[in-house]
Amino acid sequence: MPDFTIETTYHLPVFRHRTYAAATLEAACRAAVEDDNWDLAEKDYDSSGEVHITGVWEGAHSAYTGPSVQVPSQFDEAVQRRARHFEILLGLLKIFFEDAHAARPPSLDWLARSAWEIARGEAILGNAPNPDKPVEPPKANHILARLQEEQVRNAIAAALEVDDNFRALSPTAVTDDDIHTACLTIATAMDVSDVVGNAEFQAALAAIRAAHQRLQPD
Repeated sequence: MPDFTIETTYHLPVFRHRTYAAATLEAACRAAVEDDNWDLAEKDYDSSGEVHITGVWEGAHSAYTGPSVQVPSQFDEAVQRRARHFEILLGLLKIFFEDAHAARPPSLDWLARSAWEIARGEAILGNAPNPDKPVEPPKANHILARLQEEQVRNAIAAALEVDDNFRALSPTAVTDDDIHTACLTIATAMDVSDVVGNAEFQAALAAIRAAHQRLQPD
């Protein structure tokens, strides 16, 4: 049975109470943070952090005498696991934002990576090891239609030309806020379930025809 030398650590909070005269709360907080006099410091044993692994070496009494072994992620300090994962999730969020801004559907690679990182995040919150293998990506969703405010702006001039009720209104009188509010209202209130259902049925028929054609003998 092999031996392992394990270095374990826990963080012990150190605190002090000191009064600062300052014009604002922010100034008082800044003065407290920049104060390097800790002569009155006390240790808060009741709020100590969890015990975590900070080093592993093969063999007995071998700490820092050779190459270290990678620590399984679930034995890292939880706050460090969350901090590293935050950077990953922030990068994925930037990709999602760029795709949404450019009206591009997310790629399957991006969906697979997102599903994997979500699973890792749940493992971190549960103080569990990372998943052994990437989870299956969600099935792709296809955008059938998109209500674009710029296109609504273009339609306003055409609508005003044929509607005598608003003859005195010019297209420039309709503000971007008017269009944005109207789009939110329509997107929320308009029932497109029949359109989507018909599209799903037509897609099902197209998939059946494609499979039928593919399975026909040559």
